[in-house]
Amino acid sequence: MRIATFNILHGRSPVDGRVDVERLAAAVKTLDADVLGLQEVDRDQPRSMNADLTAVAAEAMGAVDSQFVAALAGTPGGTWMAATGDEQPGSASYGIALLSRYPVVSWRVVRLPALRSRVPVWFRGARGPKLVGDEPRVAVAAVLEGPSGQFTVCNTHLSFVPGWNALQLSRLVRSLAGTREPLVLMGDLNTETRQAVRVSGLRSLVPAATPTFPVDAPTRQLDHVLARGPVTSAGPAEAVRLPLSDHRALVVPVTLGL
Repeated sequence: MRIATFNILHGRSPVDGRVDVERLAAAVKTLDADVLGLQEVDRDQPRSMNADLTAVAAEAMGAVDSQFVAALAGTPGGTWMAATGDEQPGSASYGIALLSRYPVVSWRVVRLPALRSRVPVWFRGARGPKLVGDEPRVAVAAVLEGPSGQFTVCNTHLSFVPGWNALQLSRLVRSLAGTREPLVLMGDLNTETRQAVRVSGLRSLVPAATPTFPVDAPTRQLDHVLARGPVTSAGPAEAVRLPLSDHRALVVPVTLGL
């Protein structure tokens, strides 16, 4: 089974600044994932030609089930409000998606603690901290009917604010207590492997550091596939460079020992 996580930068290429849904579809086909978590996903946004990027990816990979979950309603970087799950069809939204070639038995959405005020953050290369705010964050989990039985997969995109992303990860894992195992938690966690493993209490299915960011010459692994229960890596993970996004996609072959 191939599991992949990919922060798609709403389908935009940093090279030409364009969103091309055909390019996104081709990239998803290249990954050949059985289960795929996407972050920074647009739906009905003018900047991505009002496309449903989850539907584009689902068709490209041959998913039998998929779900988009909005983190915010409105325009990222513009006017928006935290999504509630009650957004009207056709309204602009932005969030994450989980797609599967295996049937989904049940879905669950977890809305993560929101940063209520602006905080100082040190960015690499900066001479001093910058006062920043953050967007709402969300996770989506699904129990899948795999070839050997049921297992759980969760996808998320955590805050870039150090410390706050650790709190969100801790709360997310706590909310998944008692979930059917094996459990796979993936996504752009905006933190390095050591902290992700320490905070979550899960183990990484990527045995060696596999940098995924920035796309041209990656030095940091911000994207992860973590696990609990009888699931193991079945080969080396790969950070795949594709013609869109500022991240590389992370693909991990796994074996479930149900």
